[in-house]
Amino acid sequence: MRQKVIGKTSIEVSEIAFGGVEIGVPYGIGVHSEEDMIAERDAVALLHQAIDRGINFFDTARLYGESERIMGRAFADRRGEVVLASKCRHFRQEDGKLISPAEVKRFVHDSLKESLSQLKTDYIDIYMVHYADREIFGMEEVASVFSSLKEEGIVRAIGVSVYKPEETEIAISSGVWDAIQLPFNLMDQSHGVHFPKAQERGVGVIVRSVLMRGMLTDRLKKLHPALEDVEQYIQQYRTMADNAGFDGLPQFATQFALSHDAVSSVLVGIDKVAYLEDAIASASGMYLNNELLAQVQKMGYPRPELLNLAEWDKKGWI
Repeated sequence: MRQKVIGKTSIEVSEIAFGGVEIGVPYGIGVHSEEDMIAERDAVALLHQAIDRGINFFDTARLYGESERIMGRAFADRRGEVVLASKCRHFRQEDGKLISPAEVKRFVHDSLKESLSQLKTDYIDIYMVHYADREIFGMEEVASVFSSLKEEGIVRAIGVSVYKPEETEIAISSGVWDAIQLPFNLMDQSHGVHFPKAQERGVGVIVRSVLMRGMLTDRLKKLHPALEDVEQYIQQYRTMADNAGFDGLPQFATQFALSHDAVSSVLVGIDKVAYLEDAIASASGMYLNNELLAQVQKMGYPRPELLNLAEWDKKGWI
């Protein structure tokens, strides 16, 4: 599998990254409890198989349940073969309020200490803020503490996970962060407008939600009636994928993201061998030609702000 360097760092990662949320907490379509999740021994075997098949980049977070611990168990004897990305605990409390600036340093250090323990390592390759919104970006202490961790060598690079395009703009313009993890897919292409600036500034782009939690796969073909227009859009992409000779919608969706030069790696949620095989097959090094890429870029869903999967989940639509 082809590898790319993340931004201006020296960190080389596989174009497909193993998204670790599914092995840690109930997540995704049809997964409602721990009983629906992959067993731990099978998760460890799956992580080993991913390494053996060329994936070296693994993404997790302090808040992904057992994900860090399981990765720690899997990589204890193979740490040198993998690039680990993890995320700090949320700075927002249950009531939605931010922790105070005075608490930031202790909070980050405590969270990092927990992650290092669970991952059975003494450093993390890419350490990220778990959802940096405008208010968090405004806290100078956050950037200061993360930067100091990199200077001390406890982490090799620092980054932020964002949701909104304006947050991507803030992160790039700040000159602080080495990488941004952001949602980008066939339906929601709104962050793409900032890709050229990210390349210019040497900020690595790590894409998540490339399959929209299973929406852009062949596993789900009928959506809730409230999402009828979304379903129609997805069907257009399915037809395009068939006409262009792709092996299914997931391959088309993944290769669309990888067709952007600014994108270093694409996170794919993997909790089955079949999903691992599909992800690997998608990273063939042969992506969308310029004509097809331009066509798809014109087709993004016209109201990306409505593509709120968390809200759909709350309403029972998915």
